[in-house]
Amino acid sequence: MVHNLSPDLLRQPVRVLVVGCGGNGSAITAGLPYLHQAMLVHGHRGGLEVTLMDGDVVSATNCVRQPFSQAEIGHWKAVVLVSRVNLFWGLNWHAAPQYFSSSTSVDRVDIVIGCVDSRAARGDIAEKVTGQRSSVSYWLDLGNHTAGGQFVLGQPLNWVNKRAATRLRTVAELFPEVVEPSLDNDGQPSCSAVEALERQEPFVNPALANHALALLARLFRHGEITHHGAFVNVAGSRVQPIGVDPALWNALRRRGKRRASEETQPG
Repeated sequence: MVHNLSPDLLRQPVRVLVVGCGGNGSAITAGLPYLHQAMLVHGHRGGLEVTLMDGDVVSATNCVRQPFSQAEIGHWKAVVLVSRVNLFWGLNWHAAPQYFSSSTSVDRVDIVIGCVDSRAARGDIAEKVTGQRSSVSYWLDLGNHTAGGQFVLGQPLNWVNKRAATRLRTVAELFPEVVEPSLDNDGQPSCSAVEALERQEPFVNPALANHALALLARLFRHGEITHHGAFVNVAGSRVQPIGVDPALWNALRRRGKRRASEETQPG
């Protein structure tokens, strides 16, 4: 099946909210200006208007596998990244140095790009973009593990995206376990550079972000896509796309429900 881009997103600047400025978020941020420029070249009316949101500040450990320097330790991640992008590209994008929460407004957002590292945070995003009070067109979620990860572009069920068999299912619908807070670990950051690298190998974030950005680029360039996400295995150099296929969505959802049930059972 084919998913077609809504014409509404071609008539004015596309408002993007990037939630999380860590490994995935910083990699996404680095690539968004290229997407912005490509959209303008191909005739889009305004390209992207981006806001970066993160309540975290740069730590010494972040300087190991995230694009921050020792001189930026203690500064807001969102402010550092948006200042860098604006200076280099001559843009006027924005920073929101705060955490996404149930009180965060997404009223003026077309695409939410979630780059969070906890199920609770992903659940907050799912709650805000879903329902009749939300006008978010797409939710792009990136999640990773030690040697890879996945990204899913979905259309949250809200007043913009009506209930339909062909509506792109979100990551929360396909993999219910990713929004189950009880499955989160301690949520604490890596306390050393060695631990940071043990939790995740180098280059996972850029590989995942580039595949996700390439999907958005194709959607805006050609107006259609036949897959809306993928599983990326950096260690094995493999990518398995998630097709626009209701039968596949049902199968993934059933598996996700089983995994969530198994993982929440008392051990």
